Amino acid sequence: MRDAFAAGQAADPVGGAQLCVYRHGKVVADLWTGRDGDRDYTADTLNVVMSCTKGATAILANRLAEQGVIDVEAPVARYWPEFAANGKDGLTVAHCLSHTAGLPTFPMAARVGARDLAGWTRCTDVLAAAAPLWTPGAHGSYHAVTYGFLAGEVIRRVTGKSAGRCFADEIAGPLGLDFWIGLPAAEQARVAPHIPQPARPFREVFKAAGVDIDHPVMAEILAGFDAITDTVDYVNTPEGRAAELPAANGVASARALAKMYAACIGDIDGIRLLKPETVAAARLSRTKGLAVLPPMAKLPRPPGEGFGLGFELPNPPNPMLGIGSFGHAGAGGRLGFAHPESGIAAGFAGNAMLWDNVGPDPRWLWLKPLQDIAGTA
Repeated sequence: MRDAFAAGQAADPVGGAQLCVYRHGKVVADLWTGRDGDRDYTADTLNVVMSCTKGATAILANRLAEQGVIDVEAPVARYWPEFAANGKDGLTVAHCLSHTAGLPTFPMAARVGARDLAGWTRCTDVLAAAAPLWTPGAHGSYHAVTYGFLAGEVIRRVTGKSAGRCFADEIAGPLGLDFWIGLPAAEQARVAPHIPQPARPFREVFKAAGVDIDHPVMAEILAGFDAITDTVDYVNTPEGRAAELPAANGVASARALAKMYAACIGDIDGIRLLKPETVAAARLSRTKGLAVLPPMAKLPRPPGEGFGLGFELPNPPNPMLGIGSFGHAGAGGRLGFAHPESGIAAGFAGNAMLWDNVGPDPRWLWLKPLQDIAGTA
């Protein structure tokens, strides 16, 4: 695993990375290498883990469901009455967690930009008033930023705490994790700012794939995706890291990612975050087999398992350890997951934005020895 990690990191001539792996509750790999500008990467370097934050929020939501605080099959409006507007009275918490809510972006007319994301009330008010782009549950499409506000506002309504505060109290604090959703000023100096990489515009990528980019639904989605680039830049600033964006700006180490997922499938320091039956329900696909969105009608059905209750499941760009794995990748190549059958949990973080979301990150060569161990290669 050490050799594979080093070989993978050789594909990253400018950045650094960390890898931590647990098996059956014990650390079996704890590796780091590379540079953060003029500093060496260390085990304690912090990284903006991008959409790995969604996995942390999913763990929190499923934990609250296990405690009976949230019913994931209940309408969001049970907890957030204003959300019932514009035909959303039947839209459930599960729809929000599984990216099937029909609110993949903020409406274009609302003109919500990256720096507006720090205004929690404005963003949730916009979503409460919005009309879904499709019948909830009929289709799935990645809710890149809105996921955090949808799940986070439900969490706030039922606990009286922001998602970041609730995550700290329920998960990060008890486990002693270097993981924050809303980074304190005292921790800012530990962060390795990410190194952007050139990327093709979303419109070019979708058009080349055969998507009808002029379809009204796609126009809304693409407008939201255009804002993602600005969001990636925003969370690379102290202001962006200090905000609470439960979909995108968690700050953590690989050790924290791995320990968090290990505590989902076993006892770590006397703490288990999720019961086996909660994990089993959360990793059932909620999107596999759904009809594709009309503007994507010419495309084949997406391969892979799709999404469960907030978790990414195995798919070609992010295979993890195959069937049974659950977790979440983050833009640029961050990754955290668990595989209960093998007892393995892993976290990978770095600062170079290399991953293109088309195939596995070239630095993820360390997955192969884990797949061999798990018998899923």
